Amino acid sequence: MYKILTLNNISLAGLERLPRDHYEIASEIQHPDAIILRSFKMHDMEIPASLMAVGRAGAGVNNIPVDKMSERGIPVFNAPGANANAVKELVVAGMLLAARNICEAWDYTRKLEGDDASLAKEVEKGKKAYAGYELQGRTLGVVGLGAIGRQVANTALGMGMKVVGYDPGITVQGAWELSAEVDRATSIDDLVSRVDFLTFHVPLIEATKHMINAERIKSMRDGAVILNMARGGIVDDDAVLTALDQGKLGAYVTDFPSNATINHERVIALPHLGASTQEAEDNCAVMVADQVRDYLENGNITNSVNFPEVVLPRTEGCCRVAVANRNVPNMVGQISTKLANEGLNIMDMLNKSKGDLAYTLVDVECGGMDASVVDALKEIDGVLAVRGIK
Repeated sequence: MYKILTLNNISLAGLERLPRDHYEIASEIQHPDAIILRSFKMHDMEIPASLMAVGRAGAGVNNIPVDKMSERGIPVFNAPGANANAVKELVVAGMLLAARNICEAWDYTRKLEGDDASLAKEVEKGKKAYAGYELQGRTLGVVGLGAIGRQVANTALGMGMKVVGYDPGITVQGAWELSAEVDRATSIDDLVSRVDFLTFHVPLIEATKHMINAERIKSMRDGAVILNMARGGIVDDDAVLTALDQGKLGAYVTDFPSNATINHERVIALPHLGASTQEAEDNCAVMVADQVRDYLENGNITNSVNFPEVVLPRTEGCCRVAVANRNVPNMVGQISTKLANEGLNIMDMLNKSKGDLAYTLVDVECGGMDASVVDALKEIDGVLAVRGIK
């Protein structure tokens, strides 16, 4: 029986993927094998010694101490792309809100008073005061062409916009899913100078902090709109506010408001609505539950932010050994030698690395497979965690 600790309310659509005859799931549970969470901040949490996996029902993992998990050989899973449609739709909504001055116009209309005849006159005044522009023919810049960025880019093209994209780390699979009509920028600076709308779909790391700053705003087109549905900190709020006050920027749409931005008349501030749809919550929960289950039952790793993707079909009649280790020379050789010394015949093996970490799955004949094998493998210098899976 596997024990799953939930640190937030997780969609039942996901939890139902974990059969109750093999899984105990609770918000308070002792010695959990895995943790599934959404936004709970784990950094100050005491990590249970029993923990083998962490699943984030979402994309970002800033709330998880990934480095600490890595040191203990614990993969951290996320759900990239599961909320892509929800975020894409909010980006499109943000562009429409800014281009058509909808928030200001709505606020103006709600404050009108008088009989219908006088209201009609005031409405006509508002019609002129809040006239906007259309998205068709405008240029959208997309920074980050992952699952969300690709959907945003492709949808914008379908609306008659031009699209410029930038992502030096785009995968071959990602490129196949991106329309050939998306123009490629050579750098962030190249991109920002060419667009009317600018949207970000990158994680918040040191390299992306204040990616949009005062210098880059200077090179943008007058009246451009910046949208941040990714993470707070990617955009320098103070620089944006200065540009709004000077009339350089037309609007700022953000899912991460601050005290500085929340009441500015040209800021559309939203309460982190990007993935706040039932569909997105269900999709994220299902994806991460499936990944955690496959890891616990088979040792397979898919969509881990700290370990490589390692998926090995089970060899019939065999037991499986899963080894997480530092990415240093001769680890596979040492693992093979230890198994041979224990009298175990290797039937299949897969080893992959990601940065400083590596992961090995080995299927062995079950005869002689016991706790002593796991103990022997743990003796290897550089091994972080070992599991035997029947």
